[in-house]
Amino acid sequence: MIPFRFLHAADLHLDSRFVGLAQLPQAIRSYLRESTFAALGRLVGVAVEEKVDFVVISGDVYDVTDASLQGQLRFQEALRELAGRGIQVYLIHGNHDPLDGPRLNMELPAGVTLFGAGEPGQAVACRRKDGAELAVISGISYPTAKVTENTALRFSRKPGSSLFHIALLHGNVDGDLQHETYSPCTRKDLIGRGFDYWALGHIHKRSILHERPAIVYPGNIQGRSVKETGPKGCYIVDVNEEGHTALRFRELDTVRWQVKEIPIDGLADEAEWTNAVERAIEEIRDELPHMMSVVRFRLTGRGNVHRLLSEKGAAADLLAELQRREAVRAGQQMYAGLVWTEGFSVETGLPVDRERLVQEDSFLGELLRLSGRSGQTPDGLEDLLSAALKPLMENRELRRLLTAIDGDDKRDWLRSAEELGITLLSGAEEAARTGSRHPVYGEEATGDPGTPDTLIGNSADTGSCAEEW
Repeated sequence: MIPFRFLHAADLHLDSRFVGLAQLPQAIRSYLRESTFAALGRLVGVAVEEKVDFVVISGDVYDVTDASLQGQLRFQEALRELAGRGIQVYLIHGNHDPLDGPRLNMELPAGVTLFGAGEPGQAVACRRKDGAELAVISGISYPTAKVTENTALRFSRKPGSSLFHIALLHGNVDGDLQHETYSPCTRKDLIGRGFDYWALGHIHKRSILHERPAIVYPGNIQGRSVKETGPKGCYIVDVNEEGHTALRFRELDTVRWQVKEIPIDGLADEAEWTNAVERAIEEIRDELPHMMSVVRFRLTGRGNVHRLLSEKGAAADLLAELQRREAVRAGQQMYAGLVWTEGFSVETGLPVDRERLVQEDSFLGELLRLSGRSGQTPDGLEDLLSAALKPLMENRELRRLLTAIDGDDKRDWLRSAEELGITLLSGAEEAARTGSRHPVYGEEATGDPGTPDTLIGNSADTGSCAEEW
């Protein structure tokens, strides 16, 4: 087998909206909107730099609702640049950019293969320098936005070919609950089809599900919300003489999303908490001086600072000041090292001896023990919440919204309910109002505990229900 190299990318979502960032300064809004195009430009640059023989793109180049003329023209420009360098491109369309979606009827450049719907198409990829055959590439596009059958079972190797076989599939492997179950399949389904590399798309978190054969999600090329944190990019795949693959991840994003935790335990007052937040921002700036960061701070732990956060609006005041400072940087075109605070997730409480409460022979003790048991397993959590939310499920619209909630959000609900129970049933409110020493706390509490879990920021991140621009 002839050694070769290719680039695997997916989920470009060009010119798509960014969730949960309303009322941004115009300079930052424009920079974020350009970030998906910047990531596409870096993809082309990496393909050229790495001297790949071809590129595969596994669906969702656009979003149907955001298939702008600019997005389509910029993608066409990128394809032409790759073609001009002799780099072939093989691509499919996914659930966000199905074949029946609105788009311009533009002729694809030479060297670009778009696989259609129905049965998987096949093409032979060749080496750039001499045209030697390298691999058989198969792919299938979504005809419409919702494909619920297991299309992986339609794939098969080219009879009689000893070439390396690559399959392009946009789908949900093993039922990832964070994404729609479109084109659902299992790892066993893919392993059994005889392909050497499954180039997947649809799941925005990169992962290598299996090594031989390689079953790979590269993730999306640019994070677009607080649920898409960490480096985003593509995989460079080297195939050796024996058909074994070696993968290297290359970052493409120009805006990095993060969630950072700041415990309030041990912080004496508002000044110490403010300093902790500002130190965290400078650490992010030092860590990523070459790019813009968007961060949500999770305020956790127990301490007297909780009252300042929940009652006196300290988080909202600090957020406004932090955003003002970064808006000044953006106005001066200083995007490298800019750290935009998207919001504060307040998950704090007043000081409390939780272990003592758990041991109590009381309603609160039983509540905490039930919460602890239920939160240990996904099934236990689901059973508890199903019983608690049963009256709401009778409403069709509420049922639709509730069934879309993922496991992390459900665990947050359980933790919030537990915190509220501690606050209301342990006598914390009365102790906070009077400043008296409560035996559970072991120290003075001086204020209303307020809401145990709130998001201070532009808007809560709730997927398709979040505010967009």
